[in-house]
Amino acid sequence: MVEDLNFHKVKKLFFVIIFFIFFSTNLFAQNLKFKKLVVLNDPWGSSFLNNKELIITEKGGKIKIIDILQKKAVEVDHNLNFLEHGQGGLLDILYKDNFIYVSYSENRGNGKTSTSIAKAIFDKKKLNFKNIFQAEPPIDSGYHFGSRLAIKDNHLFASAGERGKGMIAQDPSKHPGSIIRIKLDGSIPNDNPKFVDKPDWLPEIYQIGIRNPQGLTLSSYDGKIYMSNHGAKGGDWFGEVKKGENYGWKILGWGGKNYSGFPIGPKWKPGFTKAIQYWVPSIATSAITIYEGNEFNEWNGHALITSLKDQSLRKLIFNDLSNIKEDVIFKDEIGRIRDIQVHPKNGKIYFLASDNLWLMEKAK
Repeated sequence: MVEDLNFHKVKKLFFVIIFFIFFSTNLFAQNLKFKKLVVLNDPWGSSFLNNKELIITEKGGKIKIIDILQKKAVEVDHNLNFLEHGQGGLLDILYKDNFIYVSYSENRGNGKTSTSIAKAIFDKKKLNFKNIFQAEPPIDSGYHFGSRLAIKDNHLFASAGERGKGMIAQDPSKHPGSIIRIKLDGSIPNDNPKFVDKPDWLPEIYQIGIRNPQGLTLSSYDGKIYMSNHGAKGGDWFGEVKKGENYGWKILGWGGKNYSGFPIGPKWKPGFTKAIQYWVPSIATSAITIYEGNEFNEWNGHALITSLKDQSLRKLIFNDLSNIKEDVIFKDEIGRIRDIQVHPKNGKIYFLASDNLWLMEKAK
């Protein structure tokens, strides 16, 4: 009889918890308004040009400028030698001081590609790109290109996926599976790890041991670069980019397993960089930002994490690493979320999701 009562108490508590989670998520969503602005074709990266225009990439090879007020998109010609292969194509794009930076899967011949970065002077008619980085070696694979871009001071940070090759991420003589740090002209900073205490590392490599990093952003609050990373079957994470360190792939599994079901390795162990937040099972983390703006000013300084598989937006309060708080802001509202941008003036949020550009604002 006592066991039955305990069972019913546990069962009741379980349903209360589930109801609370569901209600909290819906409560956030009820206070939000979503608008579909422009239909696109597999959009991947975006960057604000000014207060009314976004420049975006489509994985299939197009670059477009979107007028968010007129809700119109205009294609921009370009000269990128890309190859759309699996997860590869045109990836992230970033506007800064009248220059455009783009990461893409470059066609290196014989079916081989690399995560490459090119730069062009901004022009609305045609972008004449020149490479400033190529991940070596080129690989015949359609998996795990990364790739996001972030600028801090005069340095460009970029994430390069390990192309599905696992332990290549532990080989600092190869670029795949690492964070890259170069100057804005493509030259090498003289304080990168190779020139400090990692003589066997390639000169562009800043951090190693990463699987498929599709989120990268600079925080204006603490000046740090943060990133998100896909695990395998579980083991997604959000963490800080740290000079000369190693996130551990594929020695560590971050709580996930191989797709075959076999374990990969421990979640974490001493000697490797520890992520700030992990997700098991996988939510398929994609783009991230550290929010700064007026529309959702109560979120200032918090991380916003988007996801593909889970189709959610999550908010992390992580100023106290011993007490991280996570809220699911919404789920299953706009589909698979590929990118997130905060309007530079009003703080409203724009998403690339499920072949559309979406606007999210507070419900009036």
